[in-house]
Amino acid sequence: MVVGLFAALLRGGAILVQLFAAFKAQSYPLMLPYLRRVFVIRFFAWFFIGLSIILFGENHPTITLFCIGFGLFIFSFSAGFGAIYFKDIIGKIFSHRFRGKTMAYRQFFSGAGGLISGALAGWILQSFDAPQSYGYLFIISSFVMGLGYISIGTLDEPIKEKVGKKEKSFKKFLHNSWSLLKSDAHLQTQLKTFLLAYGYLIALPFIILDAQQKIHLDGIAIGSLITTQMVGAMLSNFIWAKFSSKGLNKIIANISISFQIIAIFIAFSATSLYAYMVVFFLVGAALDGNRIASGNLILALAPEEKRPVYVALQINIVSFGLFFSMLGGMILHLFNYDILYITASSVLFISLYYSFKLVD
Repeated sequence: MVVGLFAALLRGGAILVQLFAAFKAQSYPLMLPYLRRVFVIRFFAWFFIGLSIILFGENHPTITLFCIGFGLFIFSFSAGFGAIYFKDIIGKIFSHRFRGKTMAYRQFFSGAGGLISGALAGWILQSFDAPQSYGYLFIISSFVMGLGYISIGTLDEPIKEKVGKKEKSFKKFLHNSWSLLKSDAHLQTQLKTFLLAYGYLIALPFIILDAQQKIHLDGIAIGSLITTQMVGAMLSNFIWAKFSSKGLNKIIANISISFQIIAIFIAFSATSLYAYMVVFFLVGAALDGNRIASGNLILALAPEEKRPVYVALQINIVSFGLFFSMLGGMILHLFNYDILYITASSVLFISLYYSFKLVD
């Protein structure tokens, strides 16, 4: 229950606050000053978690858990504001085609950094005793993140030429946002596409359990599957960068959702570790592809003065797809893996149908 709560804190805080962040940000001509404040808050929140583990983790577990929960909430809550500011800056400083290529390379190097940091984390956890080892991880990673924050903070942000007029109240903003959503058919199509693209979560968390029943999975095998997913994500970004640089983000969405469907079909009949490695490779590629496509398409679709509102609407509505894993658990509890895979692939086929209606 505690792990589930902390996972919700890490994700949920960023989602819930973004419409309010968009309400505030739509009248800002510059976002970078506010983004820098977010960076400072996130650095200290992450550092605070590590420090509290070192100071209280040995003898005061309740205090430690409270500090971890508080730090995660602040870290996530501030990210809700940061995501709006960051997307608006990216929309201003990069052209439509160059933006996709840049974000694809960003994802590639993020994956490479993940592999390196995973090896470093393993060494620290083996070299030091718990819970201090986890405290060291948080503190070290906070300074690594700090380097990235400093780098982004030096951007030369142009002043926004078209600034939206801020409503007098947040309630009025929500009403206008709902009216905007109802009036923009292209936005509705995009939200349907990428919300239903989360249909893979109906099955993905349980594929490992299914594999455990079909074939024996030891720690090395599970590690191989996770590594394969990361490699699939990293390598696919070269392809996504190529397509996005030509303005073909709709094609990226088509291919990515198709990869998810193929992965579910393979998992349906997989009987070897190599088959499951193909599944996780395709999933890794699809996740990064959908991230590139959805991010670029919403920035291309949104008018400059309404960019924060469009971004917040997409993130808030599409994020409901994160709960598809709960639906998958209910299906598996009541039925079997066949029904689970059929349901997931059906949702993804609907997503694929809508993806062909996207406007690039």
